[in-house]
Amino acid sequence: MMLPQQLGSSRTSLKPDHLLHVPDSFVRTPLPGMERCTAIIHAGPALGARFTEYTAEMEEGGKLGPATAQRFLYVVSGQVQTQNELLDAGSYAYAPESHTVTATKTTQLVVIEKTYHAIHGQFPKAFTGKLANIPQQPLMGDEGLLVQTLIPDAPEFDFAVNVMTFLPGVALGMVEMHIMEHGLMMLAGGGIYRLGDNWYPVMAGDFIWMAPYCPQWFGALGKTPAQYLIYKDWNRHPL
Repeated sequence: MMLPQQLGSSRTSLKPDHLLHVPDSFVRTPLPGMERCTAIIHAGPALGARFTEYTAEMEEGGKLGPATAQRFLYVVSGQVQTQNELLDAGSYAYAPESHTVTATKTTQLVVIEKTYHAIHGQFPKAFTGKLANIPQQPLMGDEGLLVQTLIPDAPEFDFAVNVMTFLPGVALGMVEMHIMEHGLMMLAGGGIYRLGDNWYPVMAGDFIWMAPYCPQWFGALGKTPAQYLIYKDWNRHPL
């Protein structure tokens, strides 16, 4: 006899200032305009987030629906055709407005969408890139904690997306607490994440939302590097 799913147990946890969303609690739903594609919505206004982040699971020939805001996507696995380029695993794209995304094989994407806030009449342009081509920079001089910046540090962009890689046993050098909110997707490895006054084991496939001023810290465990893709709002005055 098959028992109920872990008798109601899950690592998924929702608190006022954070969410840990893990695969055993994912619910899939199509979004308007999607074809042969479903979304696992991790964060959005209903949660209190000022952005939306979801995983898109696409069949071959599947399409994302039109974007109603600027969109960033990262290819976790598979391959997609954008309007101008073919993107495979480890590639990413930014578009300031709606664009075409079609899967050429079974594909998993991380998709981030955010309403744009312009300043000084500057507007960003679409671009694509590949993680393997982005140099790794030590964070605060720690050679075991490496950062790759996927969106240019330029005033026309109002959010940032980075990939952080922690060698086994390496941890953040401080408990961070700041005005920015985060959406974080674990790409590889695992470790322990402190969120508020809670400590969680996390692993590849988990998603974390952190509200502004949520205390946060991460330490990598295991024998392989831990890696995550992280969003934050950026480059705008708090007012």
